[in-house]
Amino acid sequence: MLFSEIYGSYYQAVAKILSKAVEGTLDGKALHRIVRDTAFAESLLTIPDALSSGQWPLLNTDYSTTLLQEPAMSLTILQKRWMKAILLDPRVQLFQPEWLVYFDRYIDGDDYENHDYICRFRTILTALREKKQLRVVFLDGKGNRHHTVVSPQYLEYSEKDDRFRLAAEGFRPWIINLSRIKECEVLEVQLRTIHQVFRHTQRLTLELTDERGALERVLLHFSHLEKETKRLDDTHYQITLHYDKNDETEILIRILSFGAVVRVTAPESFREKIRRRLAMQSQY
Repeated sequence: MLFSEIYGSYYQAVAKILSKAVEGTLDGKALHRIVRDTAFAESLLTIPDALSSGQWPLLNTDYSTTLLQEPAMSLTILQKRWMKAILLDPRVQLFQPEWLVYFDRYIDGDDYENHDYICRFRTILTALREKKQLRVVFLDGKGNRHHTVVSPQYLEYSEKDDRFRLAAEGFRPWIINLSRIKECEVLEVQLRTIHQVFRHTQRLTLELTDERGALERVLLHFSHLEKETKRLDDTHYQITLHYDKNDETEILIRILSFGAVVRVTAPESFREKIRRRLAMQSQY
């Protein structure tokens, strides 16, 4: 989050605006153009108003600035400490040493320090890199035990659940939580091709009431998704999200977490899933 906050599109956009102001070449049209070209579409709803109104006290009314030099963003001590903390995270060692970025997650995720989990993870990673089949033993969501041979496709990480999943092809497509895999073994069978896994993109339309900073929270929460935002009036917005069908349950849970400030308007199939989820929760 430190890097996305400091070096993300919002900060880059404001830095370019202030650079133009230092040069003395900034006006209203240039400000809007920079935001449109360098930030997200919904940024036009917030950044120009915040700078022009003085909410962010960086620009004068004539689009000049009190800054004497163009803004420069170098690493801070806090960022360096953050990098060190990430390098010490046990999950980085699984990739030896690739990067993982996560936030806003559940606390009952995978046990990344468990020796057996690490061994199974690396076995799966080997199968993926060498394009070989896997023999796996795992439990499904109902606790049933499965023994099967699969062709691994990819590993995915759920930032909300803090879990890794294996996408694989066998006698049927599988999405298996790594924590449910009890045994796995790389076979010598070489995969001739890795099947293209097609993502099934879905559209979801929300109506948002901007109370208690709801707009900012929702846009930040779904910042990793493609989306369009439309202002309906002073306090209501329409947001269209594009997400992968495989992530639908996670998207549903996230939307419910915002309560009454967010209402799903389309599609009707998603609205029905929300009704069933709420009905199920009301029984407990």
